[in-house]
Amino acid sequence: MQADKKFYTYIILTEDNTLYCGYTDDPKKRFEKHKEGLAAKYTRVHKPLKMVYLKEFETKSEAMKEEYRIKHLTRPQKVALIEDLSSNTLIK
Repeated sequence: MQADKKFYTYIILTEDNTLYCGYTDDPKKRFEKHKEGLAAKYTRVHKPLKMVYLKEFETKSEAMKEEYRIKHLTRPQKVALIEDLSSNTLIK
């Protein structure tokens, strides 16, 4: 494993206005997989529009813990989290 490898927790906004959370080591590639319907059952049905949240971590474990934490938030809490990080330049 590369010493400089980063991991990310992300949230995707879908066409039907739902939010999907996951983690990855390559956000652009992962989002493309979601758009192709190859990343998760959820995003095969709920078509992804854009990545609205992206947070970087040093370890896979940290990214996974953040994913777990976010998945247990209410929708209003997730929206607040997205709004807090809306100036994140990694989000396209």
